[in-house]
Amino acid sequence: METDCIERYRDRTQAGHLLAQKLRSYAERQDAIVLGLPRGGVPVAVQVASELQLALDILVVRKLGFPGYQEFAMGAIASGGVCVLQDDVVASYAIARTLIDEEIERELRELARREQAYRGACPAKPLTQRVVILVDDGMATGVTMKAAVQAARLADAARVIVAVPVASRDACEEIGALADQCICLSTPESFQAVGGWYDSFEQVSDDEVLGLLAKATSSHAASAATAHKD
Repeated sequence: METDCIERYRDRTQAGHLLAQKLRSYAERQDAIVLGLPRGGVPVAVQVASELQLALDILVVRKLGFPGYQEFAMGAIASGGVCVLQDDVVASYAIARTLIDEEIERELRELARREQAYRGACPAKPLTQRVVILVDDGMATGVTMKAAVQAARLADAARVIVAVPVASRDACEEIGALADQCICLSTPESFQAVGGWYDSFEQVSDDEVLGLLAKATSSHAASAATAHKD
């Protein structure tokens, strides 16, 4: 686990710039790819991929909310059929299996909707034997990132790197034990919510995600063409 002492960020773009500086050893590697976790992780990932001149894609994850209190995570799902449950939360609150299954089905529908909205007919980029850099705008419990790490492993990634601007100390330590490398630029003692560590933390829309991905894809293709000519 790698941490710095950054206090807060202007916005997700600045956070991505600072993450890119910590990931410079992966710059221009043909076997590396940056995966942003929609929605909030995409602007951060776009900046990282742009500065390091790496391929970019997304990995859709969805939090499984506690019944009646959706902001409290009892688990997460990710593309590729991954489902992670917080066993301690489920046991402590004696959450009925029927309620868990209902939440999973609801979030699977949303995950499928987002996959279709962001990808259309374009398949996900292959991760087999690649260095996968998972990027989000922060981690509170870390459960969605845990699902993302599992999804990358199932896709046969050679190495899984997690990079976030801010995280709770517990989440960073837990993910650090699962990933090959975990970079958390800031792990505040009084962590409460990811958004509290950004001056600007507006919700990212589907249209913004699509625009960022299209721009990043075009830019990467142009850079690759220029490099090929040289």
